[in-house]
Amino acid sequence: MLSKYPLSDVEKSFFKESGVEKISTQIPYLMVDNFPKLGLLTACRFLEWAAANPEGVISLPTGKTPEFFIKWTQYLLDNWDSKKGKEIRDQYGLGSVKKPVLKDLTFVQIDEFYPISSSQHNSFYDYVNKFYIQGFGLSKEKAILINSDEIPLAQGKSYQEIFPDLKVDLSLRYREPENELEQLQQESIYLIDQWCGDYEQRIRDLGGIGFFLGGIGPDGHIAFNTRGSHIFSVTRLTETNFETQAVAAGDLGGIEVSANRLVITIGLDTIVYNPEAVAIIIAAGEAKAGIVKDSLETKLSNVFPATVLQKLKNGRFYLTRGAGVKLTDSMDAYYEKGEWTFEKTERAVIELCKKLNKYGHRLKLSDLKADKYCKLIPDLSEETVGQVMKSIETKLAKGLEKETEQTLLHTGPHHDDISLGILPHITNQLNEPTNEAHFSVLTSGFTAVTNSFVIDTLQHTKKLLDEDKIQMVNFEDFFEVGYSLKTDKDVYHYLTNVASENADARKRGLCHRVVRALVIVYDVKNKTQLRETINDVISILRKSYDGEKNPAKIQKLKGMIREFEEELVWAHFGVQVKNVHHLRLGFYTGDIFTEQPDKTRDVEPIVDLFRKVNPTKISLTLDPEGSGPDTHYKVLQATAAAVKKWSEEKDLSDLRIIGYRNVWFKFEPHEANVIVPVSLGDMSVMEDSFANCYLSQVNASFPSYSHNGKFSTVAKRTWVGQLNDIQLLLGKNYFYLHDRAKVRASHGLIFFRDMNVDEFLATARELEKSIEGML
Repeated sequence: MLSKYPLSDVEKSFFKESGVEKISTQIPYLMVDNFPKLGLLTACRFLEWAAANPEGVISLPTGKTPEFFIKWTQYLLDNWDSKKGKEIRDQYGLGSVKKPVLKDLTFVQIDEFYPISSSQHNSFYDYVNKFYIQGFGLSKEKAILINSDEIPLAQGKSYQEIFPDLKVDLSLRYREPENELEQLQQESIYLIDQWCGDYEQRIRDLGGIGFFLGGIGPDGHIAFNTRGSHIFSVTRLTETNFETQAVAAGDLGGIEVSANRLVITIGLDTIVYNPEAVAIIIAAGEAKAGIVKDSLETKLSNVFPATVLQKLKNGRFYLTRGAGVKLTDSMDAYYEKGEWTFEKTERAVIELCKKLNKYGHRLKLSDLKADKYCKLIPDLSEETVGQVMKSIETKLAKGLEKETEQTLLHTGPHHDDISLGILPHITNQLNEPTNEAHFSVLTSGFTAVTNSFVIDTLQHTKKLLDEDKIQMVNFEDFFEVGYSLKTDKDVYHYLTNVASENADARKRGLCHRVVRALVIVYDVKNKTQLRETINDVISILRKSYDGEKNPAKIQKLKGMIREFEEELVWAHFGVQVKNVHHLRLGFYTGDIFTEQPDKTRDVEPIVDLFRKVNPTKISLTLDPEGSGPDTHYKVLQATAAAVKKWSEEKDLSDLRIIGYRNVWFKFEPHEANVIVPVSLGDMSVMEDSFANCYLSQVNASFPSYSHNGKFSTVAKRTWVGQLNDIQLLLGKNYFYLHDRAKVRASHGLIFFRDMNVDEFLATARELEKSIEGML
């Protein structure tokens, strides 16, 4: 299909390298191996276009997705005539292109939250100025930007005066104002609408956008054109949907903020107004695979906004292989090319059960022969389905095996990852007294704690100090050494008050730990300094805007709150504080583009932990290709490097690596080799421990886009869904008539992969290719 469309020299080069043989989608796409390569492709195509259109109109994305687009663009411009620069240009279709000059391009800002100060570092206005206007050397005078501070409002007032709570009620467009403030708000909304119309006209007066680059949201939104946006929509002030608010929560400091913030966005028709426009959507990682499939394989529809690119001959999707893994083209290639493995047989048969909604024992040979993929199974016979069922039963049997005399080290990128991933499996291990368990969270997780949570906690701490209910500060040696003692007692007393349902005493337990943390972080020497420190932190946080990067000491304080929460969870099962290790790897900084793991700073602490614990089993998150700069992904690479280094000094032939997934990604049955039954009791333990211990997370300030609530509920739904898939293959009778009570009690299943060191390092090496080629 791609041959029907005009391909640039850059696109021809990348298409040839991709090895893709068939494209049958509604919009053409190019596919690359990894996230940095996606940035290289996009940068090359942008520079190719800019060289041919030196005074053109461009619109480029914000957020984390364009990280490598920005880095590669700057690299190529800085190294256009260097040896490496020439090699890259020759390889990817830029060999004969004259170095583009970007200063005469007109930049159009795609979208912005409203209202938000242009001086905030989490505003898109600030991002655009930092990374594009300054970073690319574009003209600020020619740029068409969205600056909330400069959009005129009623009586010349500021948005802080018109919208004092930063909420804009769009119903005022259609109803009568009820008071003087609402009258001003209504007039202001009309003025904003007029401003948006003028913004749109400025773009159209230039002939429209010539080069558009955007990401795609979990609901399919491009810019802030969410699911259901009109195909002919234009620049406007509008609300967003939950999925978009959940994604924006990280930028704005929590769903509490993003749910109440409107947006100004260019429309779908704005993007395609210029019929000659090059419009590209970029997507990376398997998390985007579902919406990519829907957007590429569906005819023009307001349900999937990106389908609007079908209007353009130069509309494209640029994808990583992970993002394209669910495309029909990719599925066809998976089954039709390469060696046929039993994994393919498993996948084809289980998917057929779902497609036909038939139990495995009811599948007929004729069903398999009629299926597009099952018919490709070598030696297809009446026994094929039975072989798949037996394989799944073997995986379930492995999940029931009793483990003894093991030293277990369970690791996670964030606090709550381990619990949400494999808690029922861990409880099985902890019930065996010959096992020793350790837990380690590898980052400090401070970005998940809101300012408001810390302020509330510190205010309550002050109240308890005033009431002399934190008596440990009265001990003579508390500020010298006492603050570091009896941390297990903190945890035990907290959980005792969970049992007695004493909410006030639980909060007091948290405040006790916060006092210890304040002494450590701020080197507090006495009660007076303690009160001053609490007041200072509250003052700093109150003056901070939501989503602002905190000072390092407040980051550490937030991280220590999360560490206390993790200790509480594992103390449910008698695990002592000394067996919960907090590594706080240095790459985790809270910046929009975080650093890559460093061998000394980030890998050596993990190796030291291995040496100290000497585990026989290590668990870790084994996510597929992510969106590039994500914490799970970087922690995996640091852990793999640590395992490799440890293997150079110790025989690890008996070490097992457990790869699990949780709420962000999940294994398909054919990918896992161990299946663990989950009972209602297991689910209750997970839900209760999450609600009682992860205090900063119960309100779900940074939720999954798939659920407006606690992550524990998302995990439970994942486990239930996995049981449904396996029940469809094995039949419900298999479960409730099984000879093992654990299986009969199954109302969910956990999938994971058990590997030896060589298998793990080979898997990690495949994933590591996604960070090769970085600058």
